[in-house]
Amino acid sequence: QVRVVESGGGLVQPGGSLRVSCAASGTIFSINVGGWYRQAPGKQRELVASITSGGTTAYADSVKGRFTISRDNAKNTVYLQMNSLKPEDTAVYYCNIVPMYSVRNYWGQGTQVTVSS
Repeated sequence: QVRVVESGGGLVQPGGSLRVSCAASGTIFSINVGGWYRQAPGKQRELVASITSGGTTAYADSVKGRFTISRDNAKNTVYLQMNSLKPEDTAVYYCNIVPMYSVRNYWGQGTQVTVSS
């Protein structure tokens, strides 16, 4: 079994920065693909950013140039650095992990990010 735990959410003012982390543990050799999603009240969950085992990244248009996804393979951890935050970035942020050599994917419990003055 694989456990995925997000951390680092919180309240930040518009224009501020925040970094959220996603740690995978349990029966996992390494992370194949890591992704950050978000879901705002009344909206569908959307993909924010993803990173492959080779380091290829992809971003939603709404966060390009402001958010950066990265990974630490030794720690089986994926990060999302969020800069120039806007009120519309307010959402619960979820991490999704596809382990290497697995056909399954695993979700974390989510972490709340609120951008407000």
